[in-house]
Amino acid sequence: MAENRGNFRYKVVEGWGQGPVGRALGGVTPAVATDSRDRVYIVRREPPAMLVYDRAGRFLSAWGEDTFSNPHSVWISDADQVYVADVGDHTVRKFDTDGRLLQTLGTPGQVGAPGQPFNMPTWAALAPWGDLYVSDGYGQFRVHRFCVDGILMHSWGAEGQGPGQFALPHCVRVDRRGRVLVLDRENRRLQIFNREGDFLGEWPDLEGPNDLYIDQEDIVYIAESQHRISVFTLDGELLARWGEQGEAPGQFADHPHGLWVDSHGDLYVAEVPFLDNRLQKFTRA
Repeated sequence: MAENRGNFRYKVVEGWGQGPVGRALGGVTPAVATDSRDRVYIVRREPPAMLVYDRAGRFLSAWGEDTFSNPHSVWISDADQVYVADVGDHTVRKFDTDGRLLQTLGTPGQVGAPGQPFNMPTWAALAPWGDLYVSDGYGQFRVHRFCVDGILMHSWGAEGQGPGQFALPHCVRVDRRGRVLVLDRENRRLQIFNREGDFLGEWPDLEGPNDLYIDQEDIVYIAESQHRISVFTLDGELLARWGEQGEAPGQFADHPHGLWVDSHGDLYVAEVPFLDNRLQKFTRA
């Protein structure tokens, strides 16, 4: 059932990214982000690539075809640094917006030692003070913190259901309060830590949370596997919740896996469905 305690009503933009000026996605697209010019970056798993569109849905470029193995996520900083976590070759890479490789963390094609980076990392995001946090991920139950030059500072996490333990650390973000937010997907919760990894609290009762975005007003958007988007304050107060299963525009054919909000407040949702591959754009109604 939909809930709405504020102005969080959306209208789907039918056919966005398709048609004569667009381009079919051509494969599973698990994540999406926008840069400072509201260009839309959609990461594609297979065949691996980064697809770039303008906000009107016109296709601009593709890059990374010869670099990626099985890219899982994309995150873009305010300075237009593009971070891609690749579960296929156990790396996190930083690019500029033209696709030039700037930094590689991890050894391509090599699994890290137990507890060390990386074993199928899921997401990477910068903190306001410049440290990089990585959720790691499908192959182990860890979060890693790197300084700006790529040196590992420390890691935390273990398999389990208790505080600071994970079933699947699927996404990480850092808010302006300096808290590290980790989506613990199979434990159906968001865990909150300080910058050193000390447990502070959790938001329970999420439905397979996959990705989150924090906007400039400190509103938290979460993509959940059970065909829905939830919107919270930074204190965990639910503001809105909506979504339903289906293949019609505005519905979710399967799992909302990635999401992002651009500077206009438009919402992009990347799905990982079994029968169709699509990304939908929503504007405030």
